[in-house]
Parts: sequence; structure tokens; C-alpha cells
Amino acid sequence: MKSTIQLSFTAALVGLFTYAAISKLADPALFRAQLYLQPFPQGFADLLVYALPTVELVAAGLLCLELTRQAGLWLSLALMSGFTAYIAFLLLFHQGPLPCSCGGILNRMSWQAHLLFNFCFVLVSAAAIRLNCRKPDLGRPPAA
Repeated sequence: MKSTIQLSFTAALVGLFTYAAISKLADPALFRAQLYLQPFPQGFADLLVYALPTVELVAAGLLCLELTRQAGLWLSLALMSGFTAYIAFLLLFHQGPLPCSCGGILNRMSWQAHLLFNFCFVLVSAAAIRLNCRKPDLGRPPAA
């Protein structure tokens, strides 16, 4: 049961990051334009145009392999925590309309829904890390 839950959480993260990265890479000019609307310097936006989808694909790739899954889960937690904190910061302190550069169907969410969505994936990442750490060591004989 625990491994089914862990696999479901991991699959959800792989799907999320793959979808997000592909939707950004499908139209990099649009993604760049959306990033330019964000309240940070354009030079940072230029860096994020390819860096962000690349990191999302790296996270998805790490999650797919048993050997690198734990690193992928930690990267997922870091990404989702960062995205969630950024949205919370914008909601609390940004004046005026909030620009979205998330890509795909996520663009259609309200900011409050997006914050909740991201927070749920923070919890999914944290739970998957915890489940992944509790795997029994099948190569070690039982203690006498």
C-alpha cells in the first residue's frame, strides 16, 4: 500500500513537471513575454526562459529512476516550495494585476487556487520523501 501511494505521488510529480516544462518550451517567446511581466529584472527572466523548464525536466527525470528518486523528490520539494512562496509573496505584497507564466491549464487558475494547488504538491513531495526514506533494506539480514 505504501509503495502504491509513493509511486502515485511520484507519478503525479513527474506528470506535473513534464507538463509544465513542455508547455513552456512549446512557446518560449510567449513564456519569455510572460516572465517579463513578473516583478523581477528582465535579465533574470531571460535566464529563467530555458533554465526553469530544464530544471523541471531534470526533476522529472530524476524521479523516474529508483537510484536518483530521492534527489528528485528533494528537488521537487525545493521547486514547489519556491513556487508556492513566490505566489504567496505576490499575493501579499504585489500591487496591481498579477501576471502568470506557469503555462498550460495552470494559467486559467485563480491565484488563490494556484497557491492551494502548489501547496498540495509541496505536501505530496514531502510525503513522498518520507515514504521513500522508510523503505525496508531488503539486502540486510534481519536483526537477531
